[in-house]
Amino acid sequence: QLQLVESGGGLVQPGGSLRLSCVVSGKPPDYYALGWFRQAPGKEREGVSCQTLSGGSTNYADSVKGRFTISRDNAKNTVYLQMNLLKPEDTAIYYCVALGAGCPRRVSLWEANFWGQGTQVTVSS
Repeated sequence: QLQLVESGGGLVQPGGSLRLSCVVSGKPPDYYALGWFRQAPGKEREGVSCQTLSGGSTNYADSVKGRFTISRDNAKNTVYLQMNLLKPEDTAIYYCVALGAGCPRRVSLWEANFWGQGTQVTVSS
């Protein structure tokens, strides 16, 4: 069973930055990408960013392009999400995910098969 444990959420002012971390552990099933989803209050979950394990494909939702950066440290089995220029609309619970179908360019095609417990990010003055 794959385990994903997020950390790094918190309260930040608009324009600020946060870095989320996700430690991946357990017996790895077949999955081909790691990434992040989020769910804002009253809204459906949405994909934020993903990256294939090979690093050959990295994609972002249009709403975060140019502000968020996904990266991995394979030696630490950790995936990160650096979030800059945060906006109030970025407020959500952020989930680390493993995707069995890779990381296609279209966000609507991202299939998250394993989920972490989530970490709250609140952007407010």
